[in-house]
Order: sequence, then structure tokens, then C-alpha cells
Amino acid sequence: MKLKRLIKDLPNAEVKGSKEVEITGICAHSKQVAPGNLFIAKKGKTFDGSQYISEAVETGATAVLNDIFDPSLKVSQIIHPNVGEVEAKLASSFHNRPAQEMLMVGVTGTNGKTTISYLLKHLFDSLGMNCGLIGTIEYLIGDHAVRATHTTPDVTTNHKLLREMANHQCKAAVMEVTSHALHQGRVQEISFDVGIFTNLSPEHLDYHKTMEAYCQEKRKLFTSIDPDNKKKEHYPKAVVVNADDAWSEEVVEGCRVPMITYGIVNAADLKAENIQLGAEGITYTLVYKGDQYPVSLPLIGRFNVYNSLATIGCGISQGIPLNKILKSVKSFPPVPGRLECVPNSRGLKIFIDFAHTPDALRNVLKCLKELTEGKLITVFGCGGDRDPYKRPEMGKIAEEYSDLTIITSDNPRSENPVKIIDEIAHGFQDPSRFQIKEDRREAIAEAIREATSKDVVLIAGRGHEPYQIFAHQTIEFKDREVAEDILKS
Repeated sequence: MKLKRLIKDLPNAEVKGSKEVEITGICAHSKQVAPGNLFIAKKGKTFDGSQYISEAVETGATAVLNDIFDPSLKVSQIIHPNVGEVEAKLASSFHNRPAQEMLMVGVTGTNGKTTISYLLKHLFDSLGMNCGLIGTIEYLIGDHAVRATHTTPDVTTNHKLLREMANHQCKAAVMEVTSHALHQGRVQEISFDVGIFTNLSPEHLDYHKTMEAYCQEKRKLFTSIDPDNKKKEHYPKAVVVNADDAWSEEVVEGCRVPMITYGIVNAADLKAENIQLGAEGITYTLVYKGDQYPVSLPLIGRFNVYNSLATIGCGISQGIPLNKILKSVKSFPPVPGRLECVPNSRGLKIFIDFAHTPDALRNVLKCLKELTEGKLITVFGCGGDRDPYKRPEMGKIAEEYSDLTIITSDNPRSENPVKIIDEIAHGFQDPSRFQIKEDRREAIAEAIREATSKDVVLIAGRGHEPYQIFAHQTIEFKDREVAEDILKS
């Protein structure tokens, strides 16, 4: 694409140099620049992209977007006062506005985003819509899977992935949308049709500082949905909201599209009653518009009732017959690292879960406690460089529900693992209720040694993650594979 075509709808942009250069791609990372790319020199919290312009040009960038003109550069320059805002417009334009070609669903909230995203993909795929997915575990494009680097990638990557989805005949795309992504503009110029709110509990307050600020960022997803946006195909606009969450009204304030509510406790458009939670799955009665419908799904835990309700709400918003939605929910396969069972010949009940927040850990432990005949044994740690306030709180929650907790390392990152473990231990009242095994493999092995066929073991905090991150090294470490290896030996 010629530079002049790329910038033709860009307001307040000044171009220095030729507008006839061919642009082969858009990139904001100098290490990823390919020949012919437009390099975007934006400023972040900890870096200034202008410092990497020379490197990008040497690698082959034929144009640069910056907020200051550099007369020493021999490539075309786009000068704009707001580089971050322009990046999204350029990315969308270069990839020919892929979000306009698909049903776009954004899922946000503290917990539940991943499971809902996979539930929706399963639903849309079952209807022949071929659904793409961008989320915590992976990016799914047609039959291709790419391991995720971020739950919500940078804005240029998002538009590139969406274009690949559209080219692979995807009719729908589901995105997990984080508060960081909303604050940093990573989903700008993506025209969402449906926004789903799961819940809000303390998380990322090292970044957002207050729950009000955290909520304000989440709200951006819902207020961005434009009722007047027309796409190639008609996709009704809606927001789907958990009525049982205390932040549900505030998070959708200013929203301009119809709302569908769901819940278990409070009045809602979609309500679950007569809930039966078992080791093999869940059944409940769905109450919708005065009628009752039996629902079953092969997941465990009360929180998955909420996840299924959110999925049903999204399907209803698009006019999908309820019987087809419920059939899809019933046949849903498990999500990696979300209460994932580790099969074994010893008859032990071992589960892997991503629960890494107080609310998520409490929900998972409450769920497993109901299924435990003997002891509930929990293995967990807390990530470094993240929300230190939650460490003793999670220790307190683990003691409340577990018969034995083995505190270990999660992803310490730049922090001392022993310091993190000590802060978790401060949440316990009874020292006999926990052990400390800094090495995560040893902790998992100890839990398995302690367990009998009547017990349940939860290995929490990392879920699907393939690596463990320390200050000076990153090692391969999958909780499930480690557990399987220990069971064999």
C-alpha cells in the first residue's frame, strides 16, 4: 500500500518526504521491523520509541511516524502530535478495517474471560460461523493456533490478527479485553458489536491504584460500542452484564446499546435456578422471559454457571435460537488450565487452575470443597511485581478452605521468591495448616504424596502457562506436565 493512500483519511498529519513509498506493514517494535515497514515511534511508560528509529531504519523501515521531525532521516516521516492515537487508525486502515467484516465480541472483567471466550468460539463454530479468538492462552485463526504473548496484544498486532481471521473466512471473533489494553488503547478502531462484563474484584491495583479507576477503564469497552456502526452484515449491538456483581451498573454507565443481564441472586433477564453442582458437571434451570429451560454443561463450579449465562446472553443478543445455544453449551470441551483435571491411574483427583486473584482462588476452592470427601490440598504462590497487597489475603483464603496449603513460587519475576512466600504466610493464623516448598516441582510432588483417593489437590495460579519467570532466567514449566511426570515416577 502506498503511503499516500494509508494516510489519506488521517487528520492533522504532516508528511516529510515521499508519499509514494510502498508500505509493507506497520510495526511499533524495532526488533520486529521488516523491510518496507512503517515504524511507529511511540512513547510508553518506560521507553521512548524515538530512541529506536535509527535501528528500525537500518533494518529496513521506509517510513517513520513520530511527533517530532528529524531532518537527519533519509526516509519519509509522518509527524503527528498524538502518535498513540494515530497508530490505531493506521493499523486499521492498512489492514482494510477487518473488524467491519466480522461479528466482534469483547469480554472483560477480572475473572471468567477465558472460559467465556472459548464457550463463545464453540458456539459460533457449531453454527458454521468460523470464529477467531484472541486471549490469554492462544490466538486462534481458522485452523491455526499461535501461543499468546499477551491476553490482549498491541493494537497493530490486533488488527493484523483480525485481518488474518477475515482472510480465513471467519465470520466472528472473540477477544479477551484487559483493563491494561483499554487504558493503553490496544483495542482502538476495533468496532465491537457485543461487550460482556463478567465481574470486578481487586486486581492490577498496582497499575490502576483504585477500584474506581479500574472500573473506569473497563467501562471504555461498553461506551465504545456504536449503535450507528453499520457492517457488511447486520450484527445487533448489545452489552451482556453480570447483574450479581456490585459494579455492574457503574461499569456500563453511558452505554448506548441494549443490555441483557444475567445472574443467580439478583433479578436478571437470564437467571439460573435449581443449580446442581457435581464432579462431572453442572445442571440448572434457566429462567428467561417467564419460561424455564433445562441446562447442562460438562464443567464444574458455580462460577461456570455465570460463564454459561454470559454465553447464552451473547447468543440471544444475535438472535440465535435458544435450543441451539443450549446444545452447544452441553457439548463444550474443557479449557486448558481452567479447573483442568490431571488424569492418572492412581485415582487421585488433581486439578490445575489459573486462579491467581483472591476472588478466583476463593471461587475455585469453594467449588472443590463441595466435591471433597477427604482433605483439600492446595498448592499456590503469587506472582512477583504484581499486587503485593493480595498475598496475605490469598493465604487467608487458602487456610479457610484448605486442609493443607503448600506455599510455593509462582512467577517471582524480579522479586525474591522467599519474600513473596513470607507475605503469603502472614495471612495464615495456624502454622500447622501450611508448608513452604519454594521449589514449585517439590511443592507439587509433596501435595501428590500427601493425597489419597478421597482427597482433592488444587495446583493454582499458573494454569496453562508454559514458563516460570525468575529474575535472571525463564524456565519451561507446565503445572500439568510436571504433575503427570511426578505421578509416573
